[in-house]
Amino acid sequence: MRGAAMSLTAAASGLVVFLLSVSVAQGQYGMTYSSTKICAVKGSTVEIRCSYTYPSTSNGRVNTVEKTCWFTTWKDLKPVDLTTDSEYAGRVEDLCENNTCTLRIKNLRESDSVEYWFSIKTRQYTHLGVPGTTLSVTDLQVQVSRSGSSTRLQCLSSCPPGHTSYIWFKNGQKVKKETSSYADFNYESADSYSCALKGYEDFPSPSVYAPKPPSVSVSPSAEIEEGSSVTLTCSSDANPAANYIWYKKNGNADLSSVSEGPRLFLSSIQSSDSGQYFCRAENLMGSRRSESISIDVKYSPKLPSVSVSPSAEIEEGSSVTLTCSSDANPAANYTWYKKNGNRKLPPLTTEPKLFFSSFQVSDSGQYYCRAENLMGSRRSESISIDVKYSPKPPSVSVSPSAEIEEGSSVTLTCSSDANPAANYTWYKEDEDSPKASGQIFTITDFRAEHSGSYSCGAQNKLGRSNSTLTLIVVAGSSTMTVNIIGTTLGVLILIIALLLSLWTRKKKALRSTTEAPEPEETELDSDPEYQNDSHTAAQTEDTEEQEDMV
Repeated sequence: MRGAAMSLTAAASGLVVFLLSVSVAQGQYGMTYSSTKICAVKGSTVEIRCSYTYPSTSNGRVNTVEKTCWFTTWKDLKPVDLTTDSEYAGRVEDLCENNTCTLRIKNLRESDSVEYWFSIKTRQYTHLGVPGTTLSVTDLQVQVSRSGSSTRLQCLSSCPPGHTSYIWFKNGQKVKKETSSYADFNYESADSYSCALKGYEDFPSPSVYAPKPPSVSVSPSAEIEEGSSVTLTCSSDANPAANYIWYKKNGNADLSSVSEGPRLFLSSIQSSDSGQYFCRAENLMGSRRSESISIDVKYSPKLPSVSVSPSAEIEEGSSVTLTCSSDANPAANYTWYKKNGNRKLPPLTTEPKLFFSSFQVSDSGQYYCRAENLMGSRRSESISIDVKYSPKPPSVSVSPSAEIEEGSSVTLTCSSDANPAANYTWYKEDEDSPKASGQIFTITDFRAEHSGSYSCGAQNKLGRSNSTLTLIVVAGSSTMTVNIIGTTLGVLILIIALLLSLWTRKKKALRSTTEAPEPEETELDSDPEYQNDSHTAAQTEDTEEQEDMV
């Protein structure tokens, strides 16, 4: 390389710049850059120099330099002076003395890594120094590598710095024994390490360290409703950058990872996604776990379930509790109803439990509950409550319901309200053996001996109840005819007997009259009309006596 000469120069700020010299000649004009390539550390100050020559006269006239300029870009075919470039505002200086101009750039940025050109303008020409100087700005980095339990650190740069001696820092303190670009340390998870070029400790590399305690955020931050989208984000300060793993807790046991990456996305969150989540951030320097965050998904009540206590058969008079429960968030409020066909009855209670201290037959029926919260409501399936009870006093009916005639068919029917249904047994008074079993008892040919009291017994496994009916036979039609004839004959015979008795008495009375002393015939004969009257009177008396007896 022409005019090649390597030199090490310290800038006013004490930063190092590596320079290579090269000359550019154009006729009697000449330009020489101190280096065509410069590697500088980010944040430091660099100086780029260019020396120039020009003819003292031109066309017989004195030639002078009117303007010098450092630039990297063009505008309207003219170079843009870096001292006016907003990207370099406050960071550049153009220092010229004895035909040597120096461009000083402070607080170097990686974006300053471009080619820089110098130009002079004389009364006659504008001359450019091409090619210029290429600046590379490097940021020292510590590379971490693991081999088993061993960790190795290496100080790297994106361009060759030319220095071979390094300084290492642990937790900001210089480690004196390490001078190479490699370092091996026994470190704790809280330790941090950085490197710098020897003599330029003010410009160390970024530190490498294990992840700091991760933080977790949830979006949206308001209440989470079932079916919505939710994003959990894990972040941790770490160098090298951390890798992230998400976990969901299950009691005291940690589940296997549910996702990798800084974000856990739940596109349609469900109630089953509720729980405790945490993330783990890790790099080659170590790992840290976040605090757990609770995801509480709000949802309307699921289908309510209904339970009955006791679960066995329910007997009349026992206490019964119906319980309604539903998975809901927030917790559901409950209302109990009893069905009555298509009619909507008023609520029985607004508690999760419906309690009957003494369950009655009238309480039997269909029950259901409704669970409700701010997210919605849900009704349970209906449940049938069937109370068991012993037979009520039976009712007994007889058919036909009119007078029972001998020889007719008589049907007795017994019915009793009972659950389970009653069994029936028929008894007749003063008889130990049952006459029949079943709800209906029929006597096909009713006789006088069938008359009496009959009892019906209704029985189930819970108890027994009885009812009594008395039956009396009335004579049949043929017997009544015979009885009427017999009665009539008896009356006639009695009348005849009475008449005979009267006739006999009269005869005796006449006989007694004949045997008594007769009155004087003169008297009898003298009054024949009296005789007739007497006879008539006697006849009349007999007739009246007979009529009285009749």
